[in-house]
Amino acid sequence: METVHAPIFAEIYEFLVSAPTPEQIVAFQPSEAIQNRVRELLAANRDNRLTPDDRTELDQFETINHFMSMLKIYARKRLITK
Repeated sequence: METVHAPIFAEIYEFLVSAPTPEQIVAFQPSEAIQNRVRELLAANRDNRLTPDDRTELDQFETINHFMSMLKIYARKRLITK
């Protein structure tokens, strides 16, 4: 099985290299296309019809979601201490 890279990674990379402010980090939301893909994967997971590549992609979404949640926590702390 080849490595699958969820498209959310490209979105996050582009966002982070734009040097976002803490406010922009807190406000960040993935694109509608990414949100739709996550919904599709979650529905497939509920129906037990994920392929191995789909499982990998969903796992990657979960990883990047955790990363962004933590990044937003740190950004909020930065805003509070300004």
